[in-house]
Amino acid sequence: MGRSVLVAGVSRYLGGRFARLLAEQPGVDRVIGVDVIAPPHDIGRAEFVRADIRNSMVGRIIEQTGVDTVVHMSVIATPVSAGGRTAQKEINVIGSMQLLAACQRAPRLRRLVVKSTSAVYGSSPRDPAMFTETTVGKHLPRSGWGKDSAEVEEYVRGFSRRRPEVSVVTLRLANILGPGIRTPLTDYFSLPVIPGVLGFDPRLQFLHEDDALAAIRLATLGEAEGVINVAGDGVISLGQAARFAGRPTVGVPPRLAGLMGTLHHRGGLADFSADQLRYLRYGRCLDTTRMRERLGLEPVYSTRAAFKDFVRTRGLRGPLSPEVVNAVERQVVQWIRPGGRPAAPDRSGPRVGRS
Repeated sequence: MGRSVLVAGVSRYLGGRFARLLAEQPGVDRVIGVDVIAPPHDIGRAEFVRADIRNSMVGRIIEQTGVDTVVHMSVIATPVSAGGRTAQKEINVIGSMQLLAACQRAPRLRRLVVKSTSAVYGSSPRDPAMFTETTVGKHLPRSGWGKDSAEVEEYVRGFSRRRPEVSVVTLRLANILGPGIRTPLTDYFSLPVIPGVLGFDPRLQFLHEDDALAAIRLATLGEAEGVINVAGDGVISLGQAARFAGRPTVGVPPRLAGLMGTLHHRGGLADFSADQLRYLRYGRCLDTTRMRERLGLEPVYSTRAAFKDFVRTRGLRGPLSPEVVNAVERQVVQWIRPGGRPAAPDRSGPRVGRS
């Protein structure tokens, strides 16, 4: 008998991609995807069942299908996509409580995988250079997605104590970037001008969406347990990221950072909570020793490569992008050479391969 897996949150981009990927894995007989709306994308051989994890119906689905593994990917990062902050919290916290209650009553359940976020650490100038899984942040999240995820992790720990025979894996993923995923951070780096907090250039760490899916697959089909940080190798600063995207930056005084976030939110440009603004001020980086030793993941994309792939696939060729700057530099060199003439402009666009 092969594995039977339920994936919660299958109508979202990453959940749909994972359900399709998992259904193709050897040793997996059945994948059931649940969500409140039908997936707008192809989920391959995975089955879709319309269900809201906030009510008891998900428990009946788990019981009737006899799944042995549940993958929880229903925690929503942005209140806009959920219909507001109140709805977001209901889905994230109340929905997780109901799903875990259903898992607790499922006698055949043997494995639970929870997609969490590194935002549970918060951001502070007193934080360590790298967060390990046992580190407690100096300024924990007080609102939004980070706070919801911290509450969900607390409920997961309670479930683990009540069902010690069930293997539980919690993946704290760094900010995910890629060709198709949309998050507050991808919206932020797509702005024509990138605002930052004056006097701060935080260190950032990213995870490519393909590596995120690989991590969840290994957690689902492997034997790892416990809390595991997942991120690409290396770090880049906010200023470096802006230059890769070819975007000019503008410094905002710290006292006006909250107003900046409010204006971007109301204008529909980007969705930032107070904790997200702290992240863009102080940054956050993860120690990924457990990712390699327990999960067995070697990310294909480093932090820098993940960001460059995001820039390339989204077509973010701003006026200060390296390709444009290099082209102008070549023109200037031609002009200042004795007897030199400017070369014909290259209108074919950047020729950038996959990192």
